[in-house]
Amino acid sequence: MTRESAESLAVEALAFLAAEPDRLGPFLAATGIAPETIRASAAEPGFLAGVLDHILADERLLLAFVDAAAIAPEAVGRARARLGRPYEPDIP
Repeated sequence: MTRESAESLAVEALAFLAAEPDRLGPFLAATGIAPETIRASAAEPGFLAGVLDHILADERLLLAFVDAAAIAPEAVGRARARLGRPYEPDIP
């Protein structure tokens, strides 16, 4: 997967989150980003990786996204790895 295709997948994931308030709300709460600043934040380094981190952190959300995008769940992990350090869940 190229960096460009990984970024494209992350943008698709962001659109998926933004399409439903029930999906977008938790993302905004977790990141502290206001809805009106999403576009500007998306240009910051690490933002798209953070979108994929959010998707990867919730299995139901991940499965809903990959179903909507018609991709394998592993593609999200590959895209995340391509954008930087691989996702590592918080383990208490």
